Amino acid sequence: MVVAVLLMGGAAVWGQLPANGQGWTHYGGDAGGMRYSTAAQITRGNVNQLKPVWSFHTHALDVARTGSDDASFEATPILFHDVLYFTTAFDVVFALDARTGQQRWTFDPKVGELTAGGMVASRGVALWESPVALPAGQCSRRVVFGTLDARLLAIDADTGAPCAGFGAGGAVDLKKDVYFQNFGFYELTSAPTIVGNVVVVGSSVGDNQQVDAESGLVRAYDVTTGTQLWSWEPLPWARQNHPRTGAGNTWSTISADAALGLVYLPTGSAAVDYYGGLRPGDNRDANSIVALDVHTGKKVWAFQVVHHDLWDYDIASEPVLFPFRDGTPAVAVTTKMGMVFVFDRRNGTPLYSIDEKAVPQSDVPGEVTSATQPISSLPPLAPLLPNLTNDYDGWHRSWWNQMVCRVKLAGVRDSGLYTPPSLRGSLLYPGNLGGVNWGGAAFDPTTGMLYANTNRAAYISELIPQHGFYLLWHEVWEPQLTDWPVWIILALGILAMNILYHYEERRVRGGSGPRHPWLPSLRALIWAMAVAAVAAPMCFVPREQFVSHFGHELSPDRKAPYRILRDPLVDSDKRMCIAPPWGVVSALNLNTGKLAWQSPLGSMVAGEKTGMMNFGGPIVTASGLIFTAAAEDPYLRAFDAASGAELWRGKLPVPAQATPMTYSLDGRQYVVISAGGHADVKDRRGDSLVAFALDQN
Repeated sequence: MVVAVLLMGGAAVWGQLPANGQGWTHYGGDAGGMRYSTAAQITRGNVNQLKPVWSFHTHALDVARTGSDDASFEATPILFHDVLYFTTAFDVVFALDARTGQQRWTFDPKVGELTAGGMVASRGVALWESPVALPAGQCSRRVVFGTLDARLLAIDADTGAPCAGFGAGGAVDLKKDVYFQNFGFYELTSAPTIVGNVVVVGSSVGDNQQVDAESGLVRAYDVTTGTQLWSWEPLPWARQNHPRTGAGNTWSTISADAALGLVYLPTGSAAVDYYGGLRPGDNRDANSIVALDVHTGKKVWAFQVVHHDLWDYDIASEPVLFPFRDGTPAVAVTTKMGMVFVFDRRNGTPLYSIDEKAVPQSDVPGEVTSATQPISSLPPLAPLLPNLTNDYDGWHRSWWNQMVCRVKLAGVRDSGLYTPPSLRGSLLYPGNLGGVNWGGAAFDPTTGMLYANTNRAAYISELIPQHGFYLLWHEVWEPQLTDWPVWIILALGILAMNILYHYEERRVRGGSGPRHPWLPSLRALIWAMAVAAVAAPMCFVPREQFVSHFGHELSPDRKAPYRILRDPLVDSDKRMCIAPPWGVVSALNLNTGKLAWQSPLGSMVAGEKTGMMNFGGPIVTASGLIFTAAAEDPYLRAFDAASGAELWRGKLPVPAQATPMTYSLDGRQYVVISAGGHADVKDRRGDSLVAFALDQN
């Protein structure tokens, strides 16, 4: 009887709340991911008076465990009544008093052993509330979240106790029916999406691990029982390929329109990312915005933003559902290329025109590139072509670094946007980090302005034959030559052989020869010193890491004829070889289709507006403020939404690679950010959730 009532009680369910108001009910603020708040106590006039009012430490990194070196605190809390809910990188859930930051409860799902090199992050949770009162202990309010070991859990929002009636003991195993490969990289890193009593989840599939990686299956479950309601396979054609093509998964946040009964999936690329010879065709529904009926899982419409992806240009950001200028229900898709696509979200009709344009073709044996790619008529949030000059707004690259960049670019193929990877190396720009990454965009429905953080990073992508000299060197010889005991044994061997030679010489000569045969000769000492001189740089200069999320990468790409070798195009100071700004906040007016402004986000050079790499997104408030952190420096910033001027920045314990949120309680507005640094910058990591507010009168 209770279940029947729940299934009928749609309008009052949390997953269907339309507007965010002055709270923050979903990871993206509201179910459509607008990241907009009507909270307006903090204004342009008083934002410079913001100060930290409380902070909370998760202690996630206090104890060494597998995955600690790869962990990043990327969560955005959500607010229910006066409680904040969020997860650590290891999926530990916390409930805090939203006024004081005091802990109400915590729940540890006990994630199992993690594989080194994976993406250890959890960006948030979803909340559900029953429209009718349930008996005590039946979880009438639930926190629903996914884990790094591929489970979907439901816990009581009041106590943190598992909801026993959900799945098996409060958990559903998501490794079933996905061709699970046990690489250790099949996981959930984004918050689930709830519409009525339906929980929809995608998955994260390890990039460039194997051609027949896990399926990108999207599934829906009953929020009360954990019963699977439907599943949708993004690559139904994949089973015809040999080997089967994996991935095409939805790893980012899924948006929802409860009134239309649709969920909007941002899908990723098919495996493997940089070689598509084993997955011919356009790879339909990979790299796409896909609208599914939330009740049946049937596809209603879809649009592919990249055909036959060879650049890791998956849609990384949550689709933004917003009212278009004439009231049309619309969806905006921000991309790693920096392009923005806008559609009528009812049927997929483009609201700004899209043209198919010819693009460079591959010269790699077995690869057949798409002849064209879709190009949006809206101005891109980041340039589609790199600026390889050495000067910008008073900043000048040194002559040495100019030479370093020229050497790196020598012989590299650069045919413009969508230059495919090659055997000699190709310029990859925009890079696979964006453009816009998982931080997504914010939208102000009162002005029609879309705001997003973008990266401007170039890479060199080179396909390496699986059985060539390069891999023999790096996987067999180099590990031996960078192992210092090998060199010690070699040096001692030289000295030992010399001493043995001295003793043998005395024996042959009847006792004549070196007076002290136990001493090595000067020549032997010189040879041993030469060995030490070679060993020092081989052993003690840090080696490049071969699986890096953002830097140097040499991936396994099992069952493909090639591996991808990818390197950031940087000078000796680790600055991009393209001209700054390297990280930017952009404002695009979706009413007019014109770029309003762009402002550098952070700086890599003191006193210069160079911008810097960023991971995390912006939010916008009714008082005309944009709040964002995301950059590699330890600040939360406020920008003027109308002009892009930086109005304020607040110091954080460490950089915050996360998206902030805001809410009002008792007339006081708070801005909250997860400050945990990033796994790639291990000397600046932390575990703080920090709240800023104005002083109370």
